[in-house]
Amino acid sequence: MTAKVHVDLPGRAYDIMIAPDLLVQAGDLIAPLGGRKNVCILTDENVAGLHLQALQDALRQAGIASEALALPPGEGTKCWAQLERSVEWLLSQKVERGDVVIAFGGGVIGDLAGFAAAILRRGVRFVQIPTSLLAQVDSSVGGKTGINSPSGKNLIGAFHQPSLVLADTALLGTLTSRDFLAGYGEVVKYGLLGDADFFEWLEAEGPALAAGDTDARVRAVTRSCQMKADIVQRDETEQGDRALLNLGHTFCHALEAATGYSDRLLHGEGVAIGCALAFELSARMGLCSQEEPSRVRAHLRDMGMKVDMADIAGDLPDAEGLLALMGQDKKVLDGKLRFVLARAIGDAFMTGDVPSDMVLGVLNDALAQR
Repeated sequence: MTAKVHVDLPGRAYDIMIAPDLLVQAGDLIAPLGGRKNVCILTDENVAGLHLQALQDALRQAGIASEALALPPGEGTKCWAQLERSVEWLLSQKVERGDVVIAFGGGVIGDLAGFAAAILRRGVRFVQIPTSLLAQVDSSVGGKTGINSPSGKNLIGAFHQPSLVLADTALLGTLTSRDFLAGYGEVVKYGLLGDADFFEWLEAEGPALAAGDTDARVRAVTRSCQMKADIVQRDETEQGDRALLNLGHTFCHALEAATGYSDRLLHGEGVAIGCALAFELSARMGLCSQEEPSRVRAHLRDMGMKVDMADIAGDLPDAEGLLALMGQDKKVLDGKLRFVLARAIGDAFMTGDVPSDMVLGVLNDALAQR
């Protein structure tokens, strides 16, 4: 049974299809989009080695030829050099305005390929086929594309909605445990920001989901995508509600910058730590009870995830240094840091009214535990 989430944006509506073994249907699902019967695939070397042949076979069976460019894996690929390489390759393939580019990989490939599609000939269509849990529940949905800058994460990009998203949950079986749990950080985020019942379900079913339960994985991806789609429909370009999706991300992006966007801290791990810190900050400001951050941390620990700064290997800047890195966050408005905080699990909100000394206190205490 294939689950479907519809993203209803006027003139840019698309479906997110979610099921195991969806990859074999990719050609039949992409063919109705039209364009020439030849597509270009941007992927990474790891995904190419595991799944590219299956995708190209599925396309071929639907009468679609394909060419692929495999980029290096890792966050470092979201840079100007690899963007230029991708765009020039697409141009060399003579991609036309009506053609389709396929982003086949995790969040890095989805962001980079989506941005390349956004700027190529002032915008060509693209299809997201996310291969990681993080990409299936978050980065493949909603049209945010971009690359990183030395000044910060995702500071260069564009809103460019995909024409279709195919989330094959069977592909998650090839992820390492660490990569899967990093993606789970984004799944938990949805429960924390707007659905207490979903968080409660994750507390009960999270271990089965991590162990490979097919139905649990489809349900978790579907609910996450539905929540994101609902928010994106209300606020496509992040003028209001969409900022709620950044729960934990102000802390996360500072920690990612501090660790050089390296394997020391994966994005989803930073989100999990950031969510725990956001709830701690909320409790200290009297917005929620102290039981809430304790419950968040308990679930993350039960899942075997990174929970605190103490779980990050190597040196980190001091609290003032981390606060300075937060100053480059995209949510800064009129020079003021804005945080997604919570009144309770499932009840998050955006505010710019957060005293710096309160943030420094949370950071100093977290660093003291290292």
